[in-house]
This record gives sequence, C-alpha cells and structure tokens, in this order.
Amino acid sequence: MPRVQGCAAFRVTMPRGGRPESILVRLTGDDGAVGWGEAPLRPETDSTWADIAERLAPALLGLDWDRPEDVAGVAQLGSHRAAAAIDIACWDLWCRARRVPLAHALGGTRTSVVVGARVAVQPTIESLVSQVNRFVGAGYTRVTVGVRPGWDIEPVRAVRRAYPALALIADADGAYTETPAHLAALTALDAYGLLAIERPFASGDLAAHARLQGRIATSLSPYVSDLDTLDAAITLGAGRALNVRIAALGGLTAARSGHDRAYAAGWDVWCGGAGAFGIGQAAAIAVAGLPGCTLPSDVGEIAGGPVFVTPPVRASGGVLAVPFTEPGLGHAVDAPAIARLATRTVRIPA
Repeated sequence: MPRVQGCAAFRVTMPRGGRPESILVRLTGDDGAVGWGEAPLRPETDSTWADIAERLAPALLGLDWDRPEDVAGVAQLGSHRAAAAIDIACWDLWCRARRVPLAHALGGTRTSVVVGARVAVQPTIESLVSQVNRFVGAGYTRVTVGVRPGWDIEPVRAVRRAYPALALIADADGAYTETPAHLAALTALDAYGLLAIERPFASGDLAAHARLQGRIATSLSPYVSDLDTLDAAITLGAGRALNVRIAALGGLTAARSGHDRAYAAGWDVWCGGAGAFGIGQAAAIAVAGLPGCTLPSDVGEIAGGPVFVTPPVRASGGVLAVPFTEPGLGHAVDAPAIARLATRTVRIPA
C-alpha cells in the first residue's frame, strides 16, 4: 500500500440551511492517490479537531499498512468521530489506489438502496403530518419521527392514521425513564405497527432496554457507540434493531463489524448518515448496501446548502444508486470549494 504522504483537515460550516459543521480529511498517498473522510461535529466541546490535527494525522504519516483495517491502532489515539474521518479517508484512498468501488470492498451486494427520512419534534401535529406528507410525496417509504414525553402517542397515532402503510420509526433520543408514565407511553406505541422505537432510554442503560423489549413486540434500537455495547445489547436482549452510526462507531471498519454482528444475531439493520457535505453520506451509502441492511437507511442528501461532491448524493423516488462503477466513494470532491469555505485548516506536513 502506498504510504500516506500528506494529510489536510478542514473544519467547514455549511453557509445555509441548518448550518451543520463537519471536519473533512484529505489523505494523499505517495503515488498521488487521494482519499477523503468526514466526521460531523457536535458542539464546541467536541475534541475531534484536536484529535485529528495533533494525534491521528501525524501518527498516520509514514505508517506501513496493507489494508484500512490496519489503521486501527492509530484510530485509538482519538475520539470515535476523529477516528471515523481518518478511517473513511483510508478506505477511500485504498480503494482509489486499487480502482475498487468502496461498496464492493466492504462487501456490499446492492446496486441501489431505499432511503428513509427523519422528522424532528414539531410544534403541532398538523405541521408533523405536513412534513411527513412532503417526504411521502417525494417517494420515501420510511419516516422516523421524533418523540418525547408528552409528544408521543398522539403524534404517532396521527401519522399512522394518515399513512396506514408507511414504515414508521419513533426516535426518542434517550428522553424516557422507567417511571410508570413513561413506560405506559412507550408500551402504548406498540399498537401502531412501528418498525422500531429508537433510543428510548439513556444510551448506557441496556438493562432498561432489555426490560422494555421483553414487554413489547416492537423492536427497540438502543444507541450503540462501540462494538462492546452492541455485543452486550445482543446478549441481554436489549433490542432487535441497529442504526449503524458510522461516526459514533469510529468509521467504516467498525460499522461493517457492527452490521455483521447484528445481522448474525437476527437484528434488523439500517445505516445513519455521517455528515452533511456528501463525503460522509457517500460512505453511508456503501454501508447501506451491505446485505444485512434490511431497513431503509438515512443516507439521503442534506438539503439547504451547496453541493461538494459530483455526482450529488441525491435520492430519486426514495432510492439512491450505490456507486459500483467508480473507485472509492464513487464521487469527485470539490476540494477548492471546501478549502474556500473552511474556517480552520491544517496541513501535515505544513
């Protein structure tokens, strides 16, 4: 494998829309091949930038590796989000150097994936149904709606009444506890034919997930940020569905392992998006093409800003093509536009 000769990292904020922020990583091999990675940023407490600039990128330069899995030791020097950006870039670089599509290298079997949409908690039930209607009209066959205590049974009932056949997931973002009122609401959701209830309890409380899963037919999907947590959730019976979050798990290597373990355990699997600038979304499409991703994945384009990859990551009728004819991520990256938009840049070596 050609050695990584240089690494550039860009902290980029989308100029319009919801103004999401990501760190984009560009690796250059000594043979001229280039690989890109992306990790979405959380609030200012996020250490991703320092992890990449001060630890991961310097450790990667000059490292001998034959396959992207060999970079695992470097990835352990930083947070999972930092590791994800580096890991995606290594996979892209490795695949481009060998003229292999990323989806094929990961073991993907699909030429297209069905995509889902997410609707956050809305101010009114009417606006919720209107948002869902917009996605259904665009061809999306699965919608995830946000729920929270006090905003759960009635909103889900309204969406189900409007769209009896729609594949529906309720995402609670860890907002519930095991109080009688909360458990009564979560149990009541079992009557609405949901594909899953995502993140009902705090991420570390697998025991609560297991107790609720034993009471309801709807699959639970606990938040999984590492493979040990996934193994524990499978052992405890704390769920039956996995949202593969590439950034949370630490990259494509861990994401593929998570998919394999959940699939072998009989869980339903889908893939979440991994950023707003096209690079992370392209990586997520490759994961969504794996054979165990049986549910529509959150890999559609992020609306509201400029496009940084060609062809754009854009669904048509709720379906996205998996790039199987181009190497790596399968998209050309607009490096000059990213450099112009970056609020912080580091190049190693300088």
